[in-house]
Amino acid sequence: MRNRRLVPVLPAVLALAACTAAPPPAAPPPPTSSSPAAVAPAADLPGMPPVSDRHNVYSEAGANMLSPAAQAGKPLVYVPHSRSGDVWVIDPATFAVVGHYPAGVEIQHVVPSYDMTTLYATDDKGNHLLPFDPRTGLPGAPIPVVDPYNLYFTPDGSFAVSVAEAHRELVWYDPHTWAQRDVTPVPGCAGIDHADFSPDGRTAVFTCEFAGAFAVVDVPSHHVLRVIPMPQRHTHMGPQDIKLAPDGSVYYVADVDGNGVWVLDGAATTVLRFIPTGKGAHGLYLSRDARQLYVTNRGEGSISVLDAYTGAPVTKWQLPGGGSPDMGNVTADGSQLWLSGRYDRTVYVVSTKDGSLLRKIPVGNEPHGLCVWPQPGRYSLGHTGITR
Repeated sequence: MRNRRLVPVLPAVLALAACTAAPPPAAPPPPTSSSPAAVAPAADLPGMPPVSDRHNVYSEAGANMLSPAAQAGKPLVYVPHSRSGDVWVIDPATFAVVGHYPAGVEIQHVVPSYDMTTLYATDDKGNHLLPFDPRTGLPGAPIPVVDPYNLYFTPDGSFAVSVAEAHRELVWYDPHTWAQRDVTPVPGCAGIDHADFSPDGRTAVFTCEFAGAFAVVDVPSHHVLRVIPMPQRHTHMGPQDIKLAPDGSVYYVADVDGNGVWVLDGAATTVLRFIPTGKGAHGLYLSRDARQLYVTNRGEGSISVLDAYTGAPVTKWQLPGGGSPDMGNVTADGSQLWLSGRYDRTVYVVSTKDGSLLRKIPVGNEPHGLCVWPQPGRYSLGHTGITR
């Protein structure tokens, strides 16, 4: 799966007829594969909402920019637990736990639907989703889905994609009926895990935790384009969360065993460099203005703050007493970062102003992909709330 598809481009040969008179000025040669005009940028994925600011693909997901569907939701925080198989619900105004709901066998993430009208708790071992109505905070009936370790939606909203980690597959569903539509085997991507999408919506990049690699998938065809190894392949707990830079120039990829973040070029062909952040780098979240990238260092109880455009380190916030900050998201107004404490039965609430710890909330056994609701944006790409 590591072979890379190459398309040769042959330059045309310009033949000039010989003549006795002085020849007219030669026409400029046609573009070659190395000229900027040779390959026109691909059109955006049909049906995807247009990108209003190419310098910031998250410009429609700024502070309090809530869609009507998101506005209808109650402000709540949903905490899935991988070990106790339930979802706890927290009132962010009081920090009180207001609900406990059995959800299955091993609950990994709570994922907003593309249209933001439903939140799905993913149960990979139970092979189902448990939908929550964000207007009430209450669960509905389970939906059968193959091994949904993680869940994403294509940028045009036409498919839901179950990241079937144990099967090394992507399983494509109709997001309304949940009828299965396609399966993409990714045998070279052991531990297929997290994903993000290119600015034009045509490419998805998935991390391969147990292969030390990433897989690049063509969204329209559902085909794997290439699987590329990292320069240093960590296969115990390797590449996990991934986030596109606001201008689409690079992807940032957290590597738990690498203790930092790989920088992948925007075309998803080459790993450019590595940014050390801290032990157990795992989750990646953007500030509401998309200027800063928060990196959760799960192995040392800290959060690194990087410049989201350049990757330059800005500061590091240390949780008092340490901890295991894992997955979560930023509040709609951008003032707080909520994170699960994966191995400490805790949820952390951190101020994005100065990194101070505002609250530690005791929760269940192994909290994982925490979802803060509502989230700004026009649509959701999945995970714990990647919105644009």
